[in-house]
Amino acid sequence: MTEKQLQKKLQHYYQLIKTQQTDPITLYLQSLAPSGRRSVKSLLTTAAEVIHFEGTLEQMPWNIIEYQHLAKIRNTLQEQRKSANTINLTLSALRGVMKACFNLGLINADQLMLLNDIKRVRGNRLPSGRSLTASEVKKLYRICNQDKSPAGKRDAAIIAMMLATGIRRSEVINIKLEDYNTRNGQLNIQAGKGNKQRTTYLNTESRRVVKKWLISRGQHDGYVFNPVTKSGTIQQRQLSSQAIYEIVRQRAEQAQIKPCKPHDLRRTFVTRLLEAGVDINTTRQLAGHNDIQTTARYDLRDEKMQRKAIKHAFLNN
Repeated sequence: MTEKQLQKKLQHYYQLIKTQQTDPITLYLQSLAPSGRRSVKSLLTTAAEVIHFEGTLEQMPWNIIEYQHLAKIRNTLQEQRKSANTINLTLSALRGVMKACFNLGLINADQLMLLNDIKRVRGNRLPSGRSLTASEVKKLYRICNQDKSPAGKRDAAIIAMMLATGIRRSEVINIKLEDYNTRNGQLNIQAGKGNKQRTTYLNTESRRVVKKWLISRGQHDGYVFNPVTKSGTIQQRQLSSQAIYEIVRQRAEQAQIKPCKPHDLRRTFVTRLLEAGVDINTTRQLAGHNDIQTTARYDLRDEKMQRKAIKHAFLNN
């Protein structure tokens, strides 16, 4: 592309963006679930840095991207030893942006088809995250119980609910009092991934933990889990997804167990179901997965079995 052609494309891009009062990034991100937008923006930012785009994502002239740019992004991420999954997610996000460019009239069908031809990266990586042991779970509950403020009861309830149902943190923050039946533990997920609804159930032990929080919280309508001030005041508003992340991370640190993230509680849920002999399709449904292969990636039984086998072998020597 000559300098003259580039300038012409840039002028066309900014003129259309100004006329339509939107841009391909905004259009693409609005098509995604709110819970996934932050991670996608991070992937797109990394990709933009590789091809030396400057400014905010919304200001970047995505219509000038060509096949060689995507190839450079893929190859650079491979050289940086990024996982195949990360690279493929980045390429998928870029395709989404370019589809938005096409819908806005910023690129033609031939350019879009050419960009869609970029090959995915193959490769298997070790499972991410981990499954918590029974001892670690007890330590998490113990550290929450040592906190006599409402935050201690709230954090224990969040951990109990996530371990008992495998719900995502984006789902936790959207649970309202009307979604939870205190008598039988039925929990209706209204804002699941992909805007899908499903029903799950808490076991008796988890319901007891949640009940303690609800007594402190009160029976007013609204979100089940709320911010708690340092003075112990419960605020009648929604927790953020980042707050759930910090709660789990900080409680794990206080309990002196290995670092733990909210999604590790979800992995623990799936692994325990499979350990108990629940078939993988039922587990998939309970976890809210569309694909059994996704559920299989949450199965960390092999890791536990390998540790047990090694321990057993050395004890017998």
